[in-house]
Amino acid sequence: MEKLKLLVVDDEPGIRSGVERILENHTVSFPFMDEDYGFDVDVAETGEEALKIIKSKPLDIILLDNKLPGIQGVEVLEYINQQQIDVVVVMITSYASLELAVKATRKGAYDFVPKPFTPKELRASVETITKQLFLRKMTQKLNTEGRQVRFQFLSVLSHELKSPLNAVEGYLRMMQEKKYGEHITEYMEIIDRSLNRVQGMRNLIMDMLDFTRIESGKKQRKIEPQNLCEISQHCIDSFQPLAIQKDVDVYLNCSEKITMDADRQELEIICNNLISNAIKYNVKGGRVDVNLNKEEDKILLSVQDTGIGMEEEDTKSLFEDFVRIKSEQTKGISGSGLGLSIVKKILDLYDANISVDSTPGEGTSFTVEFSQ
Repeated sequence: MEKLKLLVVDDEPGIRSGVERILENHTVSFPFMDEDYGFDVDVAETGEEALKIIKSKPLDIILLDNKLPGIQGVEVLEYINQQQIDVVVVMITSYASLELAVKATRKGAYDFVPKPFTPKELRASVETITKQLFLRKMTQKLNTEGRQVRFQFLSVLSHELKSPLNAVEGYLRMMQEKKYGEHITEYMEIIDRSLNRVQGMRNLIMDMLDFTRIESGKKQRKIEPQNLCEISQHCIDSFQPLAIQKDVDVYLNCSEKITMDADRQELEIICNNLISNAIKYNVKGGRVDVNLNKEEDKILLSVQDTGIGMEEEDTKSLFEDFVRIKSEQTKGISGSGLGLSIVKKILDLYDANISVDSTPGEGTSFTVEFSQ
């Protein structure tokens, strides 16, 4: 059994001993894992003590209290970020400090756990982190351990499909048993929920296929002249149902025929991800502009939205595998966390650059620069 190294930083003895007691014999197991995970728990009651431990040995998870004597929890988090230490930080906070905890997640904390928490709540949080650590570790091995790891990767994502499938099955049984009456109108809400779950599964499967094709290096590429304006319009048309559902207007601004040598499917993946995100993370009555321009030896593709936006700190990790920005506004939006990392991998094949500019509450703009 593999052991994850976990550090609890809290000035309350009851919290430190409670976490030790809850996790000392607790193991995490998922069907796709080769072995179970347990925990080696260290404790610190001050920020200074925590920094000594952090500097002295590698850790996997830190449960970090916000309010500490001396150095505060946020200062410990800032040190971890500055030193680029590879560890998952979860803030422990009182309900009165939830706003501070949310700010901490924007500064790099993975999540927060309000206290007092129950053993069940702590275990659930730690199990989610363990799964993420396993996923991260596995993606790092994709290119070195070959076929078996790719099979595991597929198993992981397949496992992630179980929850929405169970939900859809539950909704269908409610309809079968006529729980809400005899008329179809009584079931419109659960039909909408089912369709949303199905769309989420479809997106996950497509992301999974795109990712494994690119990572394996076995995707057959067909490089030939492509009309970027036509491809962009095709992608916009594909997402029109989603745009209507979200009450978002999407416009293509392309004043001339712009072509480049590329694989059509790869360009469609880029456009699909940028346009779908601009719609998903928009606001009711919002707008998306897809702009195509040619400047000397460059082709510029930008996708601008009037959506919820994000903090500057969040933009730094957008293109990593399995990264999703977590906030109150994104809580109900489904996604695999792979879309933008796939876009970046494809753009690397073209030596193209992508940049992002975002303002919370105002919107986000992604700009892709292809060299001709």
